[in-house]
Amino acid sequence: MKKKSNSSGIVYSTDPTFHAIGENEVELETLSPSQQKLRVKLETKHRAGKAVTLVEGFIGKESDREELSKKLKNHCGTGGSSKDGEILVQGDQREKVMQYLVKNGYILTKKS
Repeated sequence: MKKKSNSSGIVYSTDPTFHAIGENEVELETLSPSQQKLRVKLETKHRAGKAVTLVEGFIGKESDREELSKKLKNHCGTGGSSKDGEILVQGDQREKVMQYLVKNGYILTKKS
């Protein structure tokens, strides 16, 4: 007898309100900027040699991380994204990103 998972055999659903049984959706409350300890570093690995400024350590809701990402990209005048718990800003924008974060009360650590 094969063991079955708790997914009830559903592979895909077009219902936007569908949630799989046993799906854990734990979303952390967003900490205030003074409680956030962010790390800013430059990364070129796995990006075809292009530099990306990476902001790690944001604790909170994904919507709040997306909002911070948008503000950082606007401040730097570049593109980027927010995924896997990290904020990516195109190019070597470490100084601008750090200035913005400090101005808005975030605690940060710089890694080059």
